[in-house]
Amino acid sequence: AILGPPEVNITSCPNCLSVTIKLPASHFRHKGKLLSLIDIYEELDYDITLKSQDGEHKRPRQRTTEEVFSIVIEELYPSRNYCLSVGVTASLNKNSVPSPWKCVTADSEAQQGYQEAAVAGAVCVSLIIAAILKCVHAAGFIFPKFSLPQTLV
Repeated sequence: AILGPPEVNITSCPNCLSVTIKLPASHFRHKGKLLSLIDIYEELDYDITLKSQDGEHKRPRQRTTEEVFSIVIEELYPSRNYCLSVGVTASLNKNSVPSPWKCVTADSEAQQGYQEAAVAGAVCVSLIIAAILKCVHAAGFIFPKFSLPQTLV
């Protein structure tokens, strides 16, 4: 039997990728119940291959006993595109089909606070402009409440 490709979802975080992996379904039944790969093998190994502009890197093989699990790949370069594929094998079954490649760009620290800083800056600038206009109006330079005598005009 060939272990099918796992489902892989990737989200970017600052200088890292958060990867959620769902093991492939099995087609074996016991007493009418569909068995999971964990029911059959108890634990599975998975390999993550990561591609970037630096080349292809295979991460160390890890083991899982869960149907759905998440890992975080850290210490990545910010704003760089990364693609990854996950393969699942069992101790008794090394035949597997890896997941299709999925790509995402790693976030940078600066991008996380960028929107908040831009909004705060815009609010501060607006308040300063409003205060200046109020002072100029109170001094009578804009929309004066009374007209100047003809001799001062």
